[in-house]
Amino acid sequence: MVAVRVNPLLLLAGVVLLAGCDGGGGAAPSSSSAPLPGPSSSASASVSPPPAPSTSSAAPPSPSSPAAGKVVVLDPGHNGGNGSHPKEINRSVPAGRGEMKPCNTTGTSTNAGYTEHAFNFAVAKQVGEALSAKGIKVVYTRSDDSGVGPCVDRRAEIGNDANADAVVSIHADGSTSANAHGFHVAYSSPPLNAAQGAPSTALARALRDGLRSDGFATSTYIGSEGLSARSDLGGLNLSTRPTVLVECGNMRNGAEAAQMSSAPGRTHYADAIAAAIEAYLA
Repeated sequence: MVAVRVNPLLLLAGVVLLAGCDGGGGAAPSSSSAPLPGPSSSASASVSPPPAPSTSSAAPPSPSSPAAGKVVVLDPGHNGGNGSHPKEINRSVPAGRGEMKPCNTTGTSTNAGYTEHAFNFAVAKQVGEALSAKGIKVVYTRSDDSGVGPCVDRRAEIGNDANADAVVSIHADGSTSANAHGFHVAYSSPPLNAAQGAPSTALARALRDGLRSDGFATSTYIGSEGLSARSDLGGLNLSTRPTVLVECGNMRNGAEAAQMSSAPGRTHYADAIAAAIEAYLA
């Protein structure tokens, strides 16, 4: 149930600005979520070939963190140059389950114009800095907010190639449904491999519990109790590592838009996400 808001300027360029972020051109989730299984580059750059992922300069391992030495891939959704490169981001790429989807999308924004891609990148960098300080190796799927892509299949490949202990894709949603607010954590369901089973659902729970305990409300319009089973997101479908996608909130909700648009608000999100990832790794 994702609404689409068309920006006239982008329409002229053949680009649709998604009012609901789906992590890479996927369809909206159904209103009922499947039950969670129990535990068991510059703006002119092209997405082909994709840019190499950036890696944080990890701090010396902290003896107080049992997660030191683990590898985390952070995937800030979308990119700042996507909107001006419709041909590149609209080309079809594998999205898992025998499907092809657009390479990437532009993402959404607040009603005041603060973009999702900027929010995603800012929060991901703060999460990475916090994890690096604990001796965790952090790899990013993109190194700036002015490039194009990478495509969703390449984003999954970066996590797989890094042999990541956890992959977290950071997004924000853009639902125009009345009173829609709150975060949700998406995971691949039904799982296509062992990593998409118990490890990914445990990671989803860790992120959900961490955000909820830090004061963030769970979604009122997608999933159940902050968790959302998805079969249509390429970045999740193609992963062979424990992977989730966090929609931090709804950018079209006034209160959440204000929080996402402020530096303290972004830090609050980043601190909660970093702590949840560390708890999962430990």
